[in-house]
Amino acid sequence: MDLPLLPLFPEASRAAGLQRLDGFLPRAGTAYARDRNHDRGAAVVRGNVSMLSPFLRHRLVSEAEVIAAAVGRHGVAAAKFVEEVGWRSYWKGWLARRPGVWAAWRQGVAQDLAGLVRNPALAAAVEAAEAGRTGIDGFDHWAQELARTGYLHNHARMWFASIWIFTLNLPWRLGADLFMRRLIDADPASNTLSWRQVAGLHSRGKAYAARAANIHGFTDGRFNPAGQLNETPEPLDEAPPPPAGPVPRPRPADPRLPALLVLTEDDGRPETLFDGLEMRGAVALDLTPFRAVAGPVAEPAAAFARGALADAVMVVDQLIPRLQAAGLHLATRLRRWDAATAAGASHGYFRFRKGLPPLVELALSGGAEELCLTNESRR
Repeated sequence: MDLPLLPLFPEASRAAGLQRLDGFLPRAGTAYARDRNHDRGAAVVRGNVSMLSPFLRHRLVSEAEVIAAAVGRHGVAAAKFVEEVGWRSYWKGWLARRPGVWAAWRQGVAQDLAGLVRNPALAAAVEAAEAGRTGIDGFDHWAQELARTGYLHNHARMWFASIWIFTLNLPWRLGADLFMRRLIDADPASNTLSWRQVAGLHSRGKAYAARAANIHGFTDGRFNPAGQLNETPEPLDEAPPPPAGPVPRPRPADPRLPALLVLTEDDGRPETLFDGLEMRGAVALDLTPFRAVAGPVAEPAAAFARGALADAVMVVDQLIPRLQAAGLHLATRLRRWDAATAAGASHGYFRFRKGLPPLVELALSGGAEELCLTNESRR
């Protein structure tokens, strides 16, 4: 049965993100911890999860302000929600310190695509999986839901990835590329590294197994692929990632020179990036078409990214009346939140989680949005 195309994210703007955060906050405590893993489907209101991921991915709202709002409302009862938001910052910091992992993934997708040309049977299997024509209960539904809505519940994403890799025996990098093309909240770090985690390549030797009983229970009985899944998978084995590189550092701007702000879809809060510089204008670069390798980014995802960029540009237009010729030098901006979370992303998430309390304090203090203006990270 075809799934309806739902306007899950009708507007890509900071105002819409704040409205969604405000609507979710009453459920960000014990209710979230209890119900977050249930995937009740696209046809119901997903009140058990925040649905903030597209706004966080484009930083129309920030991880720090979401954490501060949840802790301010629920205190320690928001711990599970804080941990889940922490995963996003952890992935981002981890990849920022190992950019070669992203380059290797893109190169690997190109190699996998070449392999499909040489292996028509594998190409047909990938096409059937993308279209939701495998016969596996649940998986086909999620493939169609992803294509029609640009969204999947996080638990469904893990099940989908596990089935793709270990039951269908398809190249994991092509599955990650499918998500990069279709998810509205597709993020290079969260998406690619989550697929590596499921495959057993991040926490080495620990693959994530999709189990029929788990799917049946957490979909409230909608699906039961009993007997269809590989529930005892062997983790994939690839070359380990490089050791963590240095924490990203800003390239300070010269306050004596006029500046031109260059925006991408990665950060929709330009009003927090000026910090006293004489901004003469702004340029918006939509890099969304380059996030995937195997094909074009789906229109719902591309449209949300364009909307997020337009929302940021509208703010800039209000602050900078016109674009003027200016002498420029290259500078980069780094928020204290990103410097602090990257510093903690040296190893696995559970070590990172031990450092969450000072990060929560940073969020509550309001200092997370401040900029590191020199190469000395103020943590």
